[in-house]
Amino acid sequence: MSFAMLVTEVGQALVDKDAMIVTAESCTGGMIAEALTEIAGSSAWFDRAYITYSYESKKEMLGVNEITIQNKGAVSQECVEEMALGALQQSHAKVSVACSGIAGPDGGSADKPVGTVWLAWAIQGQEGVVAHRFLFEGDRRMVREKTTEAALMGVMKLLAQ
Repeated sequence: MSFAMLVTEVGQALVDKDAMIVTAESCTGGMIAEALTEIAGSSAWFDRAYITYSYESKKEMLGVNEITIQNKGAVSQECVEEMALGALQQSHAKVSVACSGIAGPDGGSADKPVGTVWLAWAIQGQEGVVAHRFLFEGDRRMVREKTTEAALMGVMKLLAQ
């Protein structure tokens, strides 16, 4: 799936705000960063990406609290909010997007079925983090692609405010 038009809009919005973006990705495994960097000139607004698939990487690279993971799990509002804030703290970016989810085909449960994804967006210096839970249908690839699209759309919505 090509996200070229959406990424072009995201890039222009970031340039207009004189901002760089950082990603903190789990279930997408870098797909959001890949989409963002497919556009020539993205080095003007893309800072870096964290692919934090394991619990340890979330804690070590982004400062996610052990208690958050123990009590809420990696696929939770609290975890992605901490990921988004940690990515901002560990980068030179002004905008962050974070995701954690269950892409499948295994790993789901009654309260967190396959396709459950949490996304969070944050802007440096602004109070609060925007987070949203999604339930995407489809196979593993489709869940990851839909997560990437939702992440980019969320960046646009955040920057439009």
